[in-house]
Amino acid sequence: MSQYSRIRKYHSFFRFKQDFERYSLKKARSYEIIIHWLHSKMSRTQFLMLSGILVGTAAGLGGVALKMLVHYIHYVITYKVHFSTQIIFYALFPFLGIVLTTLMVIWFFKGQARKGIPAILYEIAQNSSLVPAVKMYSQILQSAVTVGLGGSAGLESPIAVTGAAIGSNYARIYHLGYKERTLLLAAGATAGIAAAFNAPIAGMMFAFEILLTGVVFSDFIPLILAAVCGSLLSKVILQEEVLFHFQSREPFNYHNLPYYIILSILCGLYARYFVVFSQRVEHFFHRLQWSKLQKAMLGGVVVALLCVIMPPLFGEGYTSVKLLVNGDAGNIIEHSFLRYVHLENWIVLLFAGSVCLLKVFATSFTIHSGGNGGNFAPSLFAGGFLGYFFAMVCEQAGMKDVPMVNLVIVGMAGVMSGVLYAPLTAIFLIAESSSGYDLFIPLMLVSTISFLIGKWFSPISPDLKELADAGKIFTREHDRNILSILKIEELIEKDVQQIDIQASLRQLVELVKQGKRNMVAVVNQQQFLEGIITLEDIRPIMFNPALYDTMTVRELMKAPPALVHPEDSASFVMQKLDETHSWNLPVVEQNRLLGFVSKSGILNRYRQLLQEYSD
Repeated sequence: MSQYSRIRKYHSFFRFKQDFERYSLKKARSYEIIIHWLHSKMSRTQFLMLSGILVGTAAGLGGVALKMLVHYIHYVITYKVHFSTQIIFYALFPFLGIVLTTLMVIWFFKGQARKGIPAILYEIAQNSSLVPAVKMYSQILQSAVTVGLGGSAGLESPIAVTGAAIGSNYARIYHLGYKERTLLLAAGATAGIAAAFNAPIAGMMFAFEILLTGVVFSDFIPLILAAVCGSLLSKVILQEEVLFHFQSREPFNYHNLPYYIILSILCGLYARYFVVFSQRVEHFFHRLQWSKLQKAMLGGVVVALLCVIMPPLFGEGYTSVKLLVNGDAGNIIEHSFLRYVHLENWIVLLFAGSVCLLKVFATSFTIHSGGNGGNFAPSLFAGGFLGYFFAMVCEQAGMKDVPMVNLVIVGMAGVMSGVLYAPLTAIFLIAESSSGYDLFIPLMLVSTISFLIGKWFSPISPDLKELADAGKIFTREHDRNILSILKIEELIEKDVQQIDIQASLRQLVELVKQGKRNMVAVVNQQQFLEGIITLEDIRPIMFNPALYDTMTVRELMKAPPALVHPEDSASFVMQKLDETHSWNLPVVEQNRLLGFVSKSGILNRYRQLLQEYSD
């Protein structure tokens, strides 16, 4: 055995011994000790593969349990209860769901504000992928109450957040670095999405398109293993009626391309309507000077009223989409007030269009008034009804051979692509859920055009734009991503030379002789910054002793070219340094000098992070 091997073996044993002793003292669970032992024996790649399986299994089980619970609640209320009782449930349950979720947040989860995918992106960029442990169960509990009782939102976003939290905390327990922690965070989310839809490829596309934007790494195997585990659990445990799965469709005919092109434009415009209205509702509740509970009650009343008027808006709505795909829209209408009206084609058309438009209202008020859920399911639901509405319009216009089922299926991918800015996720999700790989051409066409329409209105998803503009999440601009990680307060150089504003030139010259910097800060007795002096400013006179006692610092100082504050972003500070052609700028807080920040300091830290995040 080589000396290197002996050293490595000793190091592995010593590390395991330390972990074992620490966890024994803390009465660690036996499986944690076993995993620590395996960590000490395995290579990095082997342990990441094992971790992908464990994280994927845990996240998949959470997703499966939540989907199964909520599905059966909705099934009993919608199809096993008399219509008169349904009306009471529709009027009461969504209100209770949103209010109870808000009370849970206030009482048990300390009023946490961040939720959904933006919160995970924030943790990746700003908190080294360390997700609070409470999110391993808080999102499931909250969304189960909100959506389970009829809130018009989706479970997939909370499932993804739960899986991400599981992966992040697993990596933290076993002392993995940032890159491994981010990888397992994405693996957990991947497994959650794969379990929710029995769609492993869609789960991976979700991780690549949304969670890992701006993150560079080459370890894909743990992600694949997590997706497989989540999908297998879904396949084994969930029954067919629970899964978002359908077989009925028509063969693709290239003669129908005009239908798909028009539908893609409709999907892109509808997706824009969806995200803009959702943002306006969010801003409405943000500006509303009410308590959280009062906002939840308002949202609950609105959602309950919408569910009474249009029952398909109750909950996720996947059952209604399946009925559309199977050509059974009459069954949907039968469970609404329109059951008392003789069904004409124009009534069905009006019903489908109204559901499509009102879904945005129901979802926005559910999420932003205090409920917990995401836009995954609502975008699929709305896309299905939009495709059905468009197909009905074409049929009423006298067009022949309208591929109604295909338009419903492809419409789901189109709206989801435009809302989430995730065309690949939408394409593979619908292809896997419908076993519709023969529909790849229309799926790609509609999803891509819808996505491009959304990008034309806004290059970044409106849900993420505020965080992206503030530099708090990663984007596809890798240079800006690294800068967003830098914290100015950590780069302040505090060993600066200061001089009182009343000091003489003699005192200034003596200070310069003792120092190594070419800039001196001028402060008053309260340590407030008054100005700066550079060597270039005093070089013409510093060798003239006749001026030493007649000239003061006040006469020599000048205003700094710009001021920096500790909370400023690194990209903003670099912009200031470039605009002022400066190499150093003073950092102040309430005009009190804290130190200087230098371009060289920022660039050195930038290079360190670039190496760390790229290896």
